Amino acid sequence: MTASLQWVWSVMRKELLDIGRDRRTLFMALLLGPLMYPVLMVGMNTMMEKRAKTEQDRVLEVPVIGAAHAPNLVAHLATQGIVAVDAPDDLDAAIARQDVDVAIEIPSSFADDWRAGRPATVEVISDSTQRNAQTPAMRVRTAILGYGQQVGALRLLARGIDPALVQPVAVGTRDMASEEAKRGILLAALLPYLLILSSFIGGSYLIIDATAGERERQSLEPLLATPAARGAIVSGKMLAACTIGLLSLLLTLLAFKLSAQVGTGMTRMLDVRLAAIGKMLLVLLPMLFIGTSLLTFLAAAAKSMKEAQSHIVWLMLLPMIPTFVLIVNPIKTELWQFAVPFLAQNQLLLKIIRAEPIAPQVWAVYLLASLALVAVFWGLAVWRYRQERLAISG
Repeated sequence: MTASLQWVWSVMRKELLDIGRDRRTLFMALLLGPLMYPVLMVGMNTMMEKRAKTEQDRVLEVPVIGAAHAPNLVAHLATQGIVAVDAPDDLDAAIARQDVDVAIEIPSSFADDWRAGRPATVEVISDSTQRNAQTPAMRVRTAILGYGQQVGALRLLARGIDPALVQPVAVGTRDMASEEAKRGILLAALLPYLLILSSFIGGSYLIIDATAGERERQSLEPLLATPAARGAIVSGKMLAACTIGLLSLLLTLLAFKLSAQVGTGMTRMLDVRLAAIGKMLLVLLPMLFIGTSLLTFLAAAAKSMKEAQSHIVWLMLLPMIPTFVLIVNPIKTELWQFAVPFLAQNQLLLKIIRAEPIAPQVWAVYLLASLALVAVFWGLAVWRYRQERLAISG
């Protein structure tokens, strides 16, 4: 037992020394994620706030067809910062080209319906698939509805009727979400995927080079010729990769904490307390071991460094699966979900972001299922290392 631990330590130290000599690879493995993700989050938040403020405050020029049919409505829209302009000859084509975000069409029957007390139709024209047009279209629609409600209330008052009589039911809203959950909306949309991906492939730089790279350089055969057990060799390489991945993950979490503290707007409302960071680390550690053990097996089965690196392409897509599933088909949280890779991490991270308590049985199911999966991948990697053809390049 002691000899096996010594071999594990020796292999681990060797791999860490090897990657330490390659400073570029070490920089990519340790610092690229911690530097990129906070910049991405703060940058996205800044752009969102700037765009929202600009769209709400700027004067909006809207092409209006039939403006002469409703001069009072046009005047009201002008008080809301919505100025009517002449519509282009081909309005549909202008909207398709995104030259126009939103337009208004007032039919000739508007005046007759208005005088008769019938609902007068006003069409708001936009392309709902164009995201840049959503805010202007909503702004125009809200202004028109507000004008209609105001005129309707005045008509009732002119007839001596209290406008409240036409609203027999007043709908109130009681939001049961905690303040922590509200603050975590932005965090929940971005962080789970980034953190799961960071932990899942955090050790990929080292483990691919330590297996497929050494096999291609024909430096793996001398290591396999030593008296060390293949399980000890695999464990040493995995622990070295997990050490690099853990350091990168810690730096990423600390960088998010720092970016939330120095950021503005919604980034300052993110829950990045040390307790939350610690829980996130506990959730992501098993994913680090799962990814490293899976990559160890895949890299050992690859015939070249390029083939091993090609696995990263589809592996990066796996953490997206629960995000897409929850968007298309939201599901209630159940205990079995915490045994499903990626879905379990996503659900747990959402709970932490929302500051919800996590029951002990949830932790137990998650950790036991994760350790079992690590053991399976570790066993497959050891089985592959026991094959003598592993030492032969190509």
